[in-house]
Amino acid sequence: MQFAGRPLEVDVSPGAWIAPALRPVGEHVVGCLVPPVFDGYARVFHPAVRYIGDDDLDVTWAEVATANRTVAHPVMEWGSLTGSMDFFEDADQSPLWDQAPARGHLPAGVAEALTEVLRQHTVTPDDVFFGVWSGGVIAGDAPLLVLPGREHWLLRGPIDLAAANMAEEPSEQSASLWWPADRAWFVTTDIDLVTTFVGGSARCIDDLLARPALEAARVPADQRFTWDADTVNPLPIDGPV
Repeated sequence: MQFAGRPLEVDVSPGAWIAPALRPVGEHVVGCLVPPVFDGYARVFHPAVRYIGDDDLDVTWAEVATANRTVAHPVMEWGSLTGSMDFFEDADQSPLWDQAPARGHLPAGVAEALTEVLRQHTVTPDDVFFGVWSGGVIAGDAPLLVLPGREHWLLRGPIDLAAANMAEEPSEQSASLWWPADRAWFVTTDIDLVTTFVGGSARCIDDLLARPALEAARVPADQRFTWDADTVNPLPIDGPV
Protein backbone atom coordinates (compact mmCIF):
# COMPACT_ATOMS: atom_id res chain seq x y z
CA MET A 1 0.00 0.00 0.00
CA GLN A 2 1.26 3.48 -0.91
CA PHE A 3 0.16 7.09 -0.61
CA ALA A 4 1.39 9.68 -3.12
CA GLY A 5 3.79 7.04 -4.41
CA ARG A 6 5.41 6.56 -1.01
CA PRO A 7 5.50 3.24 0.84
CA LEU A 8 4.14 3.04 4.36
CA GLU A 9 6.59 3.14 7.24
CA VAL A 10 6.97 -0.16 9.07
CA ASP A 11 8.39 1.63 12.10
CA VAL A 12 5.94 4.09 13.65
CA SER A 13 8.06 4.72 16.75
CA PRO A 14 9.06 8.22 15.51
CA GLY A 15 5.47 9.19 16.37
CA ALA A 16 5.51 7.64 19.84
CA TRP A 17 6.02 11.05 21.47
CA ILE A 18 2.71 12.46 20.23
CA ALA A 19 0.01 10.57 22.17
CA PRO A 20 1.54 11.06 25.65
CA ALA A 21 1.87 14.79 24.98
CA LEU A 22 -1.73 15.37 23.88
CA ARG A 23 -4.42 16.64 26.22
CA PRO A 24 -7.41 14.33 26.89
CA VAL A 25 -9.50 14.02 23.73
CA GLY A 26 -12.73 14.89 25.57
CA GLU A 27 -11.53 18.42 26.25
CA HIS A 28 -11.94 19.33 22.55
CA VAL A 29 -9.18 21.92 22.63
CA VAL A 30 -6.23 22.59 20.31
CA GLY A 31 -3.93 20.68 22.63
CA CYS A 32 -5.94 17.52 21.93
CA LEU A 33 -4.82 17.72 18.27
CA VAL A 34 -1.41 19.41 18.43
CA PRO A 35 0.92 18.44 21.28
CA PRO A 36 0.95 21.40 23.70
CA VAL A 37 4.75 21.57 23.80
CA PHE A 38 5.28 24.53 21.47
CA ASP A 39 5.73 28.26 22.05
CA GLY A 40 2.72 29.19 19.94
CA TYR A 41 -0.22 27.92 17.89
CA ALA A 42 -2.09 29.11 14.82
CA ARG A 43 -5.43 28.24 13.29
CA VAL A 44 -5.45 28.20 9.50
CA PHE A 45 -8.88 28.66 7.90
CA HIS A 46 -9.67 26.58 4.82
CA PRO A 47 -11.15 28.92 2.19
CA ALA A 48 -14.58 28.59 0.66
CA VAL A 49 -14.65 28.50 -3.15
CA ARG A 50 -16.48 30.62 -5.73
CA TYR A 51 -16.91 29.23 -9.24
CA ILE A 52 -16.06 31.68 -12.01
CA GLY A 53 -16.41 29.88 -15.33
CA ASP A 54 -13.85 27.08 -15.26
CA ASP A 55 -11.87 28.73 -12.48
CA ASP A 56 -12.10 28.39 -8.72
CA LEU A 57 -11.57 31.49 -6.59
CA ASP A 58 -10.76 31.21 -2.88
CA VAL A 59 -13.11 33.12 -0.58
CA THR A 60 -11.87 33.99 2.89
CA TRP A 61 -13.85 33.58 6.06
CA ALA A 62 -13.48 37.32 6.58
CA GLU A 63 -15.31 37.95 3.29
CA VAL A 64 -18.05 35.54 4.31
CA ALA A 65 -18.36 37.26 7.69
CA THR A 66 -18.73 40.68 6.08
CA ALA A 67 -21.43 39.45 3.72
CA ASN A 68 -23.33 37.78 6.56
CA ARG A 69 -22.91 40.72 8.94
CA THR A 70 -21.05 38.52 11.40
CA VAL A 71 -17.59 39.01 12.90
CA ALA A 72 -14.33 37.42 11.77
CA HIS A 73 -12.17 36.51 14.78
CA PRO A 74 -9.76 33.71 15.82
CA VAL A 75 -12.46 31.50 17.36
CA MET A 76 -15.09 31.91 14.64
CA GLU A 77 -16.94 28.78 13.57
CA TRP A 78 -18.39 28.24 10.10
CA GLY A 79 -21.91 27.54 11.38
CA SER A 80 -21.98 30.76 13.40
CA LEU A 81 -20.37 32.77 10.62
CA THR A 82 -23.00 31.73 8.06
CA GLY A 83 -25.91 31.18 10.44
CA SER A 84 -26.59 27.54 9.62
CA MET A 85 -24.93 24.12 9.93
CA ASP A 86 -26.49 23.38 6.54
CA PHE A 87 -23.76 25.50 4.95
CA PHE A 88 -21.17 22.84 5.76
CA GLU A 89 -22.45 20.40 3.15
CA ASP A 90 -25.86 20.89 1.56
CA ALA A 91 -26.17 24.59 0.73
CA ASP A 92 -24.17 27.53 -0.55
CA GLN A 93 -24.37 31.31 -0.62
CA SER A 94 -23.88 31.85 -4.33
CA PRO A 95 -22.66 34.16 -5.78
CA LEU A 96 -20.55 34.76 -2.66
CA TRP A 97 -19.32 31.16 -2.44
CA ASP A 98 -20.34 27.88 -4.09
CA GLN A 99 -18.30 25.32 -2.18
CA ALA A 100 -17.85 25.20 1.58
CA PRO A 101 -14.40 25.01 3.18
CA ALA A 102 -12.85 21.56 2.80
CA ARG A 103 -13.62 19.36 5.79
CA GLY A 104 -10.79 17.11 6.98
CA HIS A 105 -8.67 18.02 3.97
CA LEU A 106 -6.02 20.73 3.66
CA PRO A 107 -6.42 22.31 0.20
CA ALA A 108 -3.28 22.03 -1.90
CA GLY A 109 -2.91 25.79 -2.32
CA VAL A 110 -3.06 26.34 1.43
CA ALA A 111 -0.64 23.46 2.00
CA GLU A 112 1.83 24.98 -0.45
CA ALA A 113 1.68 28.35 1.31
CA LEU A 114 2.19 26.61 4.64
CA THR A 115 5.21 24.67 3.45
CA GLU A 116 6.85 27.85 2.17
CA VAL A 117 6.81 29.12 5.74
CA LEU A 118 7.46 25.89 7.63
CA ARG A 119 10.46 24.80 5.56
CA GLN A 120 12.25 27.87 6.93
CA HIS A 121 11.69 26.66 10.49
CA THR A 122 13.17 23.18 10.43
CA VAL A 123 16.60 21.79 9.73
CA THR A 124 15.03 18.63 8.29
CA PRO A 125 12.68 19.82 5.49
CA ASP A 126 13.53 16.73 3.46
CA ASP A 127 12.70 14.38 6.32
CA VAL A 128 9.08 14.86 7.34
CA PHE A 129 6.59 12.34 8.72
CA PHE A 130 3.01 12.30 7.40
CA GLY A 131 0.07 10.59 9.04
CA VAL A 132 -2.84 9.49 6.85
CA TRP A 133 -6.05 8.69 8.72
CA SER A 134 -6.83 4.99 8.38
CA GLY A 135 -10.57 5.59 8.00
CA GLY A 136 -11.14 2.74 10.42
CA VAL A 137 -9.94 0.25 7.82
CA ILE A 138 -6.94 -1.98 8.46
CA ALA A 139 -5.16 -2.80 5.22
CA GLY A 140 -1.76 -4.29 4.47
CA ASP A 141 0.90 -5.30 6.94
CA ALA A 142 2.07 -1.84 8.00
CA PRO A 143 1.44 -0.88 11.63
CA LEU A 144 -0.70 2.11 12.54
CA LEU A 145 0.28 5.15 14.56
CA VAL A 146 -2.40 5.12 17.27
CA LEU A 147 -3.49 8.46 18.70
CA PRO A 148 -6.50 9.17 20.93
CA GLY A 149 -9.58 8.67 18.76
CA ARG A 150 -7.59 8.35 15.53
CA GLU A 151 -5.29 5.85 13.84
CA HIS A 152 -2.93 6.75 11.01
CA TRP A 153 -0.67 5.11 8.51
CA LEU A 154 2.72 6.76 8.49
CA LEU A 155 4.88 7.74 5.54
CA ARG A 156 8.06 9.75 5.24
CA GLY A 157 9.36 12.18 2.66
CA PRO A 158 10.11 15.83 1.81
CA ILE A 159 7.92 18.63 3.10
CA ASP A 160 6.37 19.10 -0.35
CA LEU A 161 4.29 15.95 0.22
CA ALA A 162 2.06 18.12 2.40
CA ALA A 163 0.37 19.30 -0.81
CA ALA A 164 0.14 15.81 -2.33
CA ASN A 165 -3.11 13.91 -2.76
CA MET A 166 -3.17 10.85 -0.51
CA ALA A 167 -6.36 9.48 -2.07
CA GLU A 168 -7.10 7.87 -5.41
CA GLU A 169 -8.34 10.29 -8.05
CA PRO A 170 -10.82 11.90 -8.36
CA SER A 171 -11.05 11.99 -4.55
CA GLU A 172 -8.89 14.44 -2.63
CA GLN A 173 -7.33 13.83 0.78
CA SER A 174 -4.37 15.49 2.39
CA ALA A 175 -2.28 14.07 5.19
CA SER A 176 -4.07 14.43 8.52
CA LEU A 177 -0.91 15.34 10.40
CA TRP A 178 2.74 16.07 9.63
CA TRP A 179 5.89 17.03 11.48
CA PRO A 180 9.62 17.20 10.67
CA ALA A 181 12.16 14.79 12.09
CA ASP A 182 13.52 17.57 14.34
CA ARG A 183 9.99 18.13 15.77
CA ALA A 184 10.31 21.88 15.21
CA TRP A 185 6.58 22.19 14.44
CA PHE A 186 3.44 20.08 14.07
CA VAL A 187 0.44 20.37 11.74
CA THR A 188 -2.97 18.72 12.18
CA THR A 189 -5.98 18.69 9.88
CA ASP A 190 -8.58 16.69 11.77
CA ILE A 191 -11.05 14.76 9.63
CA ASP A 192 -14.02 16.54 11.20
CA LEU A 193 -12.79 20.13 10.95
CA VAL A 194 -12.62 22.85 8.29
CA THR A 195 -9.52 24.45 9.78
CA THR A 196 -5.96 23.29 10.38
CA PHE A 197 -3.91 23.82 13.53
CA VAL A 198 -0.15 24.43 13.67
CA GLY A 199 2.19 24.44 16.64
CA GLY A 200 5.70 25.87 16.46
CA SER A 201 8.18 28.39 17.76
CA ALA A 202 7.08 31.97 18.39
CA ARG A 203 8.94 33.13 15.29
CA CYS A 204 7.44 30.34 13.17
CA ILE A 205 3.90 31.31 14.16
CA ASP A 206 4.64 35.00 13.59
CA ASP A 207 5.89 34.22 10.07
CA LEU A 208 2.87 32.06 9.36
CA LEU A 209 0.45 34.80 10.45
CA ALA A 210 2.29 37.30 8.26
CA ARG A 211 1.90 35.17 5.12
CA PRO A 212 -0.61 36.96 2.83
CA ALA A 213 -1.68 33.71 1.14
CA LEU A 214 -2.92 32.29 4.45
CA GLU A 215 -5.94 33.29 6.47
CA ALA A 216 -4.77 32.42 9.95
CA ALA A 217 -5.05 33.53 13.56
CA ARG A 218 -3.14 32.96 16.77
CA VAL A 219 -4.88 30.67 19.27
CA PRO A 220 -3.92 29.23 22.67
CA ALA A 221 -3.49 25.50 23.25
CA ASP A 222 -6.61 25.47 25.43
CA GLN A 223 -8.86 27.00 22.76
CA ARG A 224 -11.97 24.89 22.10
CA PHE A 225 -12.81 23.95 18.49
CA THR A 226 -16.38 22.67 18.88
CA TRP A 227 -19.33 23.87 16.78
CA ASP A 228 -20.44 26.15 19.64
CA ALA A 229 -17.01 27.59 20.50
CA ASP A 230 -17.77 30.93 18.79
CA THR A 231 -18.98 33.21 21.58
CA VAL A 232 -18.90 36.39 19.47
CA ASN A 233 -21.41 35.44 16.76
CA PRO A 234 -24.84 33.88 17.34
CA LEU A 235 -24.93 30.09 17.36
CA PRO A 236 -26.31 28.56 14.14
CA ILE A 237 -30.08 28.27 14.12
CA ASP A 238 -29.89 24.52 13.46
CA GLY A 239 -26.96 23.55 15.68
CA PRO A 240 -26.97 20.25 17.60
CA VAL A 241 -29.34 20.21 20.56
